[in-house]
Amino acid sequence: MWQIGVWERDEGLAERVSRLAEGTSALVRACRHPALLAGLSLDLLVVSPGATGWAGAGALNCRTALLPGGRSALTRALPAGTVLSYGASSRNTLTLSSLDELRASVAVQREFISLDGRAVERQELVLPCDGCTPDLLLAQAGAALLLGRLPAEL
Repeated sequence: MWQIGVWERDEGLAERVSRLAEGTSALVRACRHPALLAGLSLDLLVVSPGATGWAGAGALNCRTALLPGGRSALTRALPAGTVLSYGASSRNTLTLSSLDELRASVAVQREFISLDGRAVERQELVLPCDGCTPDLLLAQAGAALLLGRLPAEL
């Protein structure tokens, strides 16, 4: 069973990740502060764009972390085997190459391995927009790909 932690400030990301995890053997735990996930061995930690409380990140234990780009202090403090980032910078693993009212093009900049061991190759995915912020859309897309879900399942 996969242990998935979602660290957010009530953006609805945990609910979206829970829907993506349906049909898998995954347990999704949501929190507003990383201390609530301390002591767990997480397969995946998804950090929302609005998450706060960085000081507690060092107490976490996760195999893979998906977090907003530009958080170098968090990246250094977080004990994770693999760290993937999302955001506007071309240095992030997931970025948006285009966005309009109806759809977004998500670019996978670097290959990575999903939780089930499959390679997620560099590619561009066209996804429907549901009114959420671009960073929240990227976090959701990254979680879907890490869970081995097809982008259409967003």
